[in-house]
Amino acid sequence: MVTELPVRGTAFVPHRGRGTALILLASVSFGASGTIAKPAMLAGLSPEQVATARIGLAALVLAVVVAVFRPRLLLLRRAEWPLLLGYGLLGVAGVQLCYFVSVQRLPVGIAILLEFTSPVLIALWTRFVRRTVLPRRMWFGIALAMGGLALVAQVWDGLSLDALGLLLGLCTAMCSAAYFLFGERGATTGDPLGMVTWGMIIGALVMCAVAPPWTLPASVLAAPAAFGPWQPPVWMLVIAVALLSTALAYGLGTAALRHLPAAVASVVGLLEPVVATATAWALLGESLSWAQLAGAVVMLGGATLVQLGQDDTSRTAHACSRPAGSASG
Repeated sequence: MVTELPVRGTAFVPHRGRGTALILLASVSFGASGTIAKPAMLAGLSPEQVATARIGLAALVLAVVVAVFRPRLLLLRRAEWPLLLGYGLLGVAGVQLCYFVSVQRLPVGIAILLEFTSPVLIALWTRFVRRTVLPRRMWFGIALAMGGLALVAQVWDGLSLDALGLLLGLCTAMCSAAYFLFGERGATTGDPLGMVTWGMIIGALVMCAVAPPWTLPASVLAAPAAFGPWQPPVWMLVIAVALLSTALAYGLGTAALRHLPAAVASVVGLLEPVVATATAWALLGESLSWAQLAGAVVMLGGATLVQLGQDDTSRTAHACSRPAGSASG
């Protein structure tokens, strides 16, 4: 009989390669969301309506799947609620709401750059709250990745900062950092699928209060949308962004946090804007400049340096935690 529980007496062993593969897949899934959702918004749906449908459908699908196949994950202890509330309110609903408002008041490139400053916030949290000394290589990798992101986002194009938009853009970054930090803790202390499911349910309740699902216009949902060479109905794109770029993406990302620290996963997740730019170029005809291609290469180099820096930190922590002269086993 096959069981999903670890064998008694054995401990979960993180696997760096598996975690990296999961976060890369999550970045691809997340990055495709804008390309899938943009035609639906051009057809007449508001960003808030798309977010409500996206999170609500993902919550419904995850809840049904978990209820059928792993119902024990829906049972919660009182001590788990604070973590899940933080994950759902900030890591799910907060990211969506703050980003949508900031992008209305700032150029899209600036809004994306502000959101993906979350690795810097996570590094600061790790250094000054957790009091973990980070190697210089890791700091340099973060700076390099952020510089590459600036090239990808082309922040020099149409720069005009609005005070409220800037504040909400920074709030988006904080919510994104909370997603990684809450996800890291929840994934290492519980089941990632249960955390994502409850996080989606909580996020869906918040979004439904902002943009009730009954306000979705049926005529727009049935209308065709321009999606590359295809003309799918809007409702099909909404379902695709809910399943592929929300339920699957959050599940993969949270599972990756069982294997990677938040500081590493958040920087590897910077590949998301690269994926977003590439898919928008391939399917929506949006141009991809040489500067953006160069930025993608710089971002990959920065992510690699962060991985190497985290390896140094892990080896140092392991050496410090092992008593001198002790025998293995």
